[in-house]
Amino acid sequence: MLLVYLRTILLYLFLILAVRIMGKRQVGEMEPAEFVVTMLVANLAAIPMQDGGIPLFSGLIPIFTVLAVEVLLSYLSIRSIRFRKLLCGKPVILIENGRILQKELTRTRISQDELICHLRSSGVLDIRSVQFAILETNGKVSVFPFPKDQPATAKDAGIPAKARHLPITLISDGRLLSDNLARSGKDRAWLDRTLREKGADMAGTWMLSVDDGGTVVFVPREDSL
Repeated sequence: MLLVYLRTILLYLFLILAVRIMGKRQVGEMEPAEFVVTMLVANLAAIPMQDGGIPLFSGLIPIFTVLAVEVLLSYLSIRSIRFRKLLCGKPVILIENGRILQKELTRTRISQDELICHLRSSGVLDIRSVQFAILETNGKVSVFPFPKDQPATAKDAGIPAKARHLPITLISDGRLLSDNLARSGKDRAWLDRTLREKGADMAGTWMLSVDDGGTVVFVPREDSL
């Protein structure tokens, strides 16, 4: 029984490594080929997990082979436009200048209800306000309203917009993130002073972050309130 647990843990860790190598797209927006690879890896890992008679190394070989093929195909798709189109397909225009291209909907097997669902997800209720709706190779539909129907931006309204700053987390669940503290340009003295101003200590802080503009976000631990 212990051997089964160890095999499962090893395969689980190897799958995490495999997904990391394949990239974050594997757990987000996947191309058809990437989806197939993900399904294959999951099924191949399930076999040695369930059958203790299969040597662990023999179970890892097919997974490693599929992973190697995936990396190779990804490299080829980057180097060759024709190969990328063959492997992943190409985007398809579903709506053009407010007009639904019904032949393209039929060809891509997208129903009218599915198209309207995609439009609603993009905050569009009137099809006539859509200049382009494009079916991407990952299955998502990109919706582009006519310029006159797009929400006004601060630039359009002539309002000066404030610059955005990326916050850096310095304390996470009572633990100091030393690398982030150095990256933020702050020192430990500044951090201790900030904690004193908040009436808290390191252990009682659930999160503390600071951005380039000097804005500090402090969240105490609930059990310390």
